[in-house]
Formats: sequence, structure tokens, C-alpha cells
Amino acid sequence: MERVSLSDTDSSEAADGVHLAIMAGAEEMNVQHFEIEPGATVEEHSHPHEQTGFIYEGELTFHSDGEELVCGPGDSYAIPGEQSHAAENRGDETVRGVDVFSPPRESPAWQD
Repeated sequence: MERVSLSDTDSSEAADGVHLAIMAGAEEMNVQHFEIEPGATVEEHSHPHEQTGFIYEGELTFHSDGEELVCGPGDSYAIPGEQSHAAENRGDETVRGVDVFSPPRESPAWQD
């Protein structure tokens, strides 16, 4: 069993205003905390991992397959592996949330 506190993790700036921290991990999945500042965007990308998440502060607008999905506090979402997606914070409050990836992300490029 493992416990990882957010205060014990190092956050990396994956893109301007996008801060990510990998937290607890196991063989089949891992948890990542994120903070996305007002006006910041996560450029369109895809990855082999299934991604589910939960927003607890702010509002995040996702873009995928020509559609928009807005998620706010208390909302969760799911993104299939290999599905191209992007996100942006159009609000004036930092978005904070948690993602779970399966299989786990190991040393993503933004950590280097």
C-alpha cells in the first residue's frame, strides 16, 4: 500500500500555465494532479492511456472530435485511449483536478 500527499510531490509546468504532478501509481493505473491557470491551454494530443478525471475547482473546456465538453466542480470525464483531445481554461479561476491514467504514465515528456 502507498500514500502520496500532494504536498510531497513536485509539479512540472507541462505547458505555459499547465502544472502537473504524478502522484500514487500502481501496475495498472496512476493518479495525476493538475492545475490549469486562467487562459492556459493543453494543446491537442493523444496518448495510449485511458484517462478519467475529476474537477474540484474552476471550469475546463475540452475539445475532441469537433465537439466541446465543459466540466466544472463536481464533474468527472472519461477520454478513451488514442482519442485526440485538447483543453482550455476560459475562466478567471485556476482549474484544479485529478486524472487517473491506465496503463500508468511513466516519465511523460513534460517531466523531462
